[in-house]
This record gives sequence, structure tokens and C-alpha cells, in this order.
Amino acid sequence: MNGSRFAPLGRALAVMLVGSVCAGAAETRTPPADGHFLSEWIVPGSHTAPAQPAEQTPQLAAPHTPQALSPALTLDDLVQIASAHNPTLVQASMAVRAARGRYVQAGLYPNPTVAYVGDEIGNDGTEGLNGAAFGQEIVTNGKLRFARAAASCELQQAIWALEAQQYRVLNDVRAGYYEVLLAQRLIDVNRQLVHIGEESARVTEQLLLAKAVAQPEVLQARIEADRASLSLADAEHGHRGAWQRLTAMLGQPHMQERPLAGHVDADLPRLDRQQCLATILARSPQVARAQAGVTRAHNELAYQIAARHPNFEVQTAVKYDTGSDYTVADVGLAVPLPLFDRNQGRVLEAQAHRRAASNEVRRIELELCNRFATVFQEYAVARQHVETHANSILPNAKRSLELTTAAYREGEYDYLALLTAQRTYFSASLEYLNSLDRLWARSIEIEGLLLTGGLEWDE
Repeated sequence: MNGSRFAPLGRALAVMLVGSVCAGAAETRTPPADGHFLSEWIVPGSHTAPAQPAEQTPQLAAPHTPQALSPALTLDDLVQIASAHNPTLVQASMAVRAARGRYVQAGLYPNPTVAYVGDEIGNDGTEGLNGAAFGQEIVTNGKLRFARAAASCELQQAIWALEAQQYRVLNDVRAGYYEVLLAQRLIDVNRQLVHIGEESARVTEQLLLAKAVAQPEVLQARIEADRASLSLADAEHGHRGAWQRLTAMLGQPHMQERPLAGHVDADLPRLDRQQCLATILARSPQVARAQAGVTRAHNELAYQIAARHPNFEVQTAVKYDTGSDYTVADVGLAVPLPLFDRNQGRVLEAQAHRRAASNEVRRIELELCNRFATVFQEYAVARQHVETHANSILPNAKRSLELTTAAYREGEYDYLALLTAQRTYFSASLEYLNSLDRLWARSIEIEGLLLTGGLEWDE
């Protein structure tokens, strides 16, 4: 998976993030115009947030029916399912739609008023003056412009939150995919151990018949074989748990178990520390959302300053005097006098929010640096362990087991030597798989801009 890590998924998924996150520099990002959300995922590296959703809700597909020869699911298949069924993606897209509604509402001019007016009704037995009155509030000092600008920034924040949620779901699907593959690999290792244990028990029983070993060694061999069977059962339970966690992330918790296509030790990611950190800070939707919050706070402060100058209302009325047969008109102008309330409190509040928003950007950047230091350290350690086990420890442990087993059959080694070789090989295999698990988990987190929690949504 070195190089570009994006695969096209048709309209259901534009691309998948795998590795190009650690290969770019900072660019100016601007949320796009309207579009269909759930039909397209973000393109990591394009620095553009997803568009506003259309009036459409994805339809749930029927769960897969388990079959003996059912085709293996690829990572692309899993991401397609998640893009259609993970509920947090719909929630995030609806938050964008709600923000767009507030944006539209913020720029609307106040409605005029119309009323019936009647004066001096019954005076001298006449119908008095009857007519219609009209009024209009006049918005001053560019308040609507500032309100619309602040709402636009809020919309941008919602769009960046949507992009962040897409990363979270994609990252967790990838992590779940490799967790299931590793669980299957662990089953294979335990099956191999069961076979080794049963074969050792059989050979030990033959040696007992030849009076080459004693009864305690036969019992010890049988104990180890039973332990291997228990470990296999544990691994099978672990596989079922990993599958259920993956299908929950997909939004299909009742999906029957299916084989997954792929290899956990193929194309292992190789990441550069400085390049990855620079890319995370440049492309993080969390940082972009906080930056939009700064602009929003500036516009809200400008609105509150403009609100020091009150709006005024103009009124006019046209009335007919039935007594004199004249048509008369009234004109009025109402202007609040800002003698006591000059919006001082809200201006101070907006100033505080602006300063807090500016520091929020810095806080998020520092938090990302802090988390990256820990995650990359774990990745580097896991990478070193994987390479050492694959190149040295596992081959040596396997060869040692083969030689010891052959010597034991010939009566050259006792059972303790065989047991030690078996446990060394099994322990090395488990350490290798655990290191692979940490390697994939940490690399996915780094490549996914440190965003996890695909079933968590807090608007």
C-alpha cells in the first residue's frame, strides 16, 4: 500500500484514504457549493469539504445470506456498505442542511406590515376615518450582511464536521477490516498449534509403547494439546467479536459472516514522521472547522458593533373621511434612542468569543501534535517489531521447532525440549500478529488525520 492509497468506488464512494495523507502540503481550503452528499465521499488530499446533501435517505440493503462459497468481501465493498448505512453520516449531512437553512434565514429582510385603521368612528353619527396603514422596519448599518456572513461560516463549520465524520467512519471501517483479517490469521495459527499438539501427543504415546518416555510425559503432551484446543476456541470467539464490531460500524449489525479478501502482511505502510505531521496539520478538518469559527466570531463581533445603531421603522396610513369626503394621509417615523442600551454587553461577549476562537485553532493544532507523537511512536515500535519477527524471529523459531520435533521422534531430545520449541514458536507467532495489529491500527489513524469514532456523533 505504498504510494497512492485511493481506489475508485463509483458514485457510492469517490475514493478511499490509505496513504496519500502523508504526502501533501498545506493548501487553502474552501467548502464547495451544493451537491449530493451520500453519493460521494470526500477525496482525501483534495482539501475540499463534502457538499450539502440532497433530499434523499439511503435505502438499507438486505443482509447478505451466508453461503458456503460466498465471494470474499474487499475493503472497497465494506466502505460502500458503510457509506450507505452508517447513521452518523446521515446525521452529519442533516447538520449541514440545518446550517444551510440558518444561512438562508439570516439574510432575509424583515417583512412589511399592513393594518386597518379607523379613527373618530361614530363622531357626529358618521363612520369616521377608515383606511389602511403600512409599515416597514429599515435595517441599518449592514446588519444583514454581517449576519449572513456569520451564518456562512457556521455552514462551513458544519461541512468540515461532515468531512471529519467521513474520515472517522472510513478509518474505523479500515481498522475493523484488518482486525477481522488478523483474527482469521490467529485462528490459522491456533489450528496449526492444535495440529502440532495432537501430533506431539501421538508421537509421545508411540514412544511410551516403545518405553522411550514415561507416563507423565504423555500426560503433559495431552495437556498441551487440550490447551491448544482452548486457544483455538478463544481465537474463534475473538473472530466473531471482531466481525460484529465491524458490521456495527457498517450499519449492518446482523450481517452474516463472510470471508474477507486481503493479507495483513502485504504492502505494509511506511510513513515519514515529519511529512505525516505536516500533512495532518494542513489537511485536518478539525483545524479547518476551528479556522472557520474564527471568521465566524469576527463576523458576529462586527454584527454586534453594527447593532449599536438601531433599526428604525417608517409608517404611513391612507384614510377616507366619510364626514368631509376627504382622503387624508399619515406619515410616521419611529427611531429607538440608544441612551441606556447601546449593546455594550453583547459586544463584550462577542469580543471574548473571538479571542477564544483564535485560541481554539492553536489548541487543536497542539492537541494533534500531542496525539501524533504518541501514535507515531507506537507505529514506529510496531513496524520495527514486525520487521524483526518476519525477518529473523519467526524463521528461526519455525526452524528450531522442525529440528526439535525431528530429534524428539528419534529419541534424541526429551519432551521438555519439544515443549519449549513449540511454545517459543507459538509465542513468536502471537507477538508477530500483535505487532501487525498495532502497526495497522496506528498507521490507519495517522493516515486518517487522527480521526476515529465512526459511531460517535455530537453535533
